[in-house]
Amino acid sequence: MEAAIKKSNHGANVRRWREWRNINQDVLAEQIGVSQATLSSYEKKEKLEQDVLDKVAKALDIPVEAITELEQGTAINIISSTLHDNSGSIFNSPTFNPLDKVVQLYDEKIALYERMLKEKEEAISLLHEVLRDKK
Repeated sequence: MEAAIKKSNHGANVRRWREWRNINQDVLAEQIGVSQATLSSYEKKEKLEQDVLDKVAKALDIPVEAITELEQGTAINIISSTLHDNSGSIFNSPTFNPLDKVVQLYDEKIALYERMLKEKEEAISLLHEVLRDKK
């Protein structure tokens, strides 16, 4: 029985991760302390030296294994945990107190009811005057 050999191209994986992070070659090259041309040559190599892998992984904020273990043609699926900042949580902290909103709505309805009641009282008062004038 033959063991499956992983076909991992370090240079291509560096390019994939760089593009996924939306970083151009100039920026990444500067971050790892090489020229753009040198980075371009790294991205064409099948295997990279460990020190280069370490620098690139650190600059891209990924584990080295993301470069060395990613097989050719494999999709990159990123699952980002946003629980530390609540940005993706449905149980986030609102910027207002929900109870204050309820009280505000209640106050607005009371004010509307009081205006309607006052208008009704004025209409009844006007009708009483008309009836008095008719007698």
